Amino acid sequence: MKIVFMGTPDFSVPCLSALKDAGHDIAAVFTQPDKPKNRGHKMTPPPVKECALKYDIPVYQPQSLRISRSEDAAAALETLKGIAPDCIVVVAYGQILPKEVLDLPKYGCINVHASLLPRYRGAAPIQHCIINGEKETGVTTMYMAEGLDTGDMIFAEKTAIGERMTASELHDRLSEMGAELIVRTLEAVGNGTAPRIPQNDEDTCYASMLTKEMCRIDFTKPIDKVYDLIRGMSASPCAFTELGGKRFKVYFAEKTDIKTDKPAGTAVDDKLGVSCGGCVLRLTDVQAEGSRRMSADDYLRGKKVPAGTVFWEQTGV
Repeated sequence: MKIVFMGTPDFSVPCLSALKDAGHDIAAVFTQPDKPKNRGHKMTPPPVKECALKYDIPVYQPQSLRISRSEDAAAALETLKGIAPDCIVVVAYGQILPKEVLDLPKYGCINVHASLLPRYRGAAPIQHCIINGEKETGVTTMYMAEGLDTGDMIFAEKTAIGERMTASELHDRLSEMGAELIVRTLEAVGNGTAPRIPQNDEDTCYASMLTKEMCRIDFTKPIDKVYDLIRGMSASPCAFTELGGKRFKVYFAEKTDIKTDKPAGTAVDDKLGVSCGGCVLRLTDVQAEGSRRMSADDYLRGKKVPAGTVFWEQTGV
């Protein structure tokens, strides 16, 4: 099958590789433009572009595919028409496809979404699943429609979310599951056996983009909620609090059954045990501002945090 692949981040790469290994003709890859990164602001290509170049696949990076928003959108649309793909596969592309693109391929545009639709439509389903304490999630392939993740479903695969699993770990698992599922999906689409399962809008919930405000730890909340927030934001964008007037990132923590009447956000000992919802939450994987990520033990070898130290309690960021 002749395919145009649209994707951008690391999550998309296994799908691109799996389709190539399955023998599909990937005529082009569309991805987001290169962006400046790190302190040197060096222009850095998206992971999908790097993968495509290894396979010698032509790469296109329009600012947008919507003609009203981008000068290069019209040229990109003509390129797609010239390729005349049988199918467009979209995996975390990061752009909305206009109707002209959705209607172009013979078999339509097929998306790999990192949730069990119709639950967690939107930009950040992996993180929101963990933040909300879900015990199960998965990946879904779907025919794309003009609405946000509203198209008819094709296949879905489930996986458990472990009690200690972080968003980065779940990301990697779902990425590999998505790669297997898109190969199976295209086989079914090609031979005419792929189902079309309408989504029930009443069962949906929305996984909004993550914001800096969402990452701030509120130690007044129940310890389970804070623990899930930390896991759900790890490793990026990462939950944080404030220590000594500076941002203090928390990549992981351990729940305890130890009760405390210390005010929320107060260190109850000198080992990064913090009062949280009436219990002690022990911060175990941290990063002080201007430093590197490290274990709590390593951090405490160079910096003392005595009992009574107050972590940030402000409501703003």
